[in-house]
Amino acid sequence: MTENTASTPPARRRAPAMDPEGRRAMIVTAALPLVIEYGASVTTAKIARAAGIGEGTIFRVFPDKDALLAACMAEALRSDDAVAHLESISLDQPLTARLTEAAEVMRGHMARIGAVAGALASAGRLGRPAPDQPGKDTRLPDREAALATPRAALAALFEPDRDSLRLAPERLADAFQLLLMSAGRPGAPEPLTDRELVTLFLYGALTKHEEAR
Repeated sequence: MTENTASTPPARRRAPAMDPEGRRAMIVTAALPLVIEYGASVTTAKIARAAGIGEGTIFRVFPDKDALLAACMAEALRSDDAVAHLESISLDQPLTARLTEAAEVMRGHMARIGAVAGALASAGRLGRPAPDQPGKDTRLPDREAALATPRAALAALFEPDRDSLRLAPERLADAFQLLLMSAGRPGAPEPLTDRELVTLFLYGALTKHEEAR
């Protein structure tokens, strides 16, 4: 009898189960763009489809939808990527070039925070305890705390020019961040470019860089 030499395909292995933290992160990543688009009205069914999971899986990781929305806000506030970009800016460049790069990074970071916070706050789903759950904390995470770490990275960009600065790098970083936050508010007919913001911050409104007498 002739032996069958055809190779038998190997048994298909199941993908390893994802740990709860990995599953949580995956769900939040899928939910973020939907929260920006639909706000708090986004359904968990829609999020589940975007994540490629069953809707019940969401509630094995999050106790309810509000907890998922709060996790989305917390993720938007994370500054890890922004800080990494700020720290990668070359200090060999002139201060104007350094701050122009930093402005682009920070405006992108704050735009994401604003998009998620605006979508959730406008629906009134976060910011105060639910009437039927007075003990439940659904407040938005602290945006000021989320901006503190980038502020330190901004201060480092001023440091090489410390001897030429009117104020300490830390104070200038705080003022520069406030300027970027104000410039990012909606309603401006023609938003300033990053370069225009930096030039205005460093040299003021006068064409001649002299202090008014």
